[in-house]
Amino acid sequence: MQQATILVVDDEAPIRDMIVMALEVAGYNCLQAANAQDAHSLIIDERPDLVLLDWMMPGTSGIELVRRLKRQELTNRLPVIMLTAKSDEDNKIQGFDSGADDYITKPFSPRELIARIKALLRRSGPEAPEEPIAIDGLLFDPISHRVSINDVPVSMGPTEYRLLEFFLTHQERVYSRDQILDHVWGGNVYMEERTVDVHIRRLRKALSVDGHDRFIQTVRGAGYRFSTKVAEQG
Repeated sequence: MQQATILVVDDEAPIRDMIVMALEVAGYNCLQAANAQDAHSLIIDERPDLVLLDWMMPGTSGIELVRRLKRQELTNRLPVIMLTAKSDEDNKIQGFDSGADDYITKPFSPRELIARIKALLRRSGPEAPEEPIAIDGLLFDPISHRVSINDVPVSMGPTEYRLLEFFLTHQERVYSRDQILDHVWGGNVYMEERTVDVHIRRLRKALSVDGHDRFIQTVRGAGYRFSTKVAEQG
């Protein structure tokens, strides 16, 4: 089985070298870039399977690069893990809102980094072909890996795609954040429950065309559910 290729983007060479060494020992192929411009060129030319992206870099920041990647059709499904010394919750939320799929604060252990990479690649990998699911103008097609609302394509990241797939295949049931983490993130112990809220918000934004975000309902004190029925007030 061919090993995944990972692009490591950091302006500090010693950090890049340390990460690349750990990744190569774990069997991954590695690419390196010292800035966002070089990283973007490598992404277009080499098509890596995942990007490890430093937040703070001279010139274009990691946050600006991930926003650019998520805006472009060619790269909007590319998994991105932010690496940063910024550990405040607000910074994490900003990272997720910008389009990052995971967020690791420095310093971190190589074992944790490898575990998160494996989890993200696992949930971003190709799914077995299934039948399309259509609900009230929302079309989820796992064969072409596309989502549309009333024939208009809907752009979303790999995590939101898997979250939507989970909800569509488990309708009308309430799931706690813990349960959603287990199902969608594959039981990755490093994830926080707050991560679910961030991705729910991003999924709702993607589905806001013609009010389809109403299907993703918050059940106070319990979690979330996907329902075509009108949410109860309370």
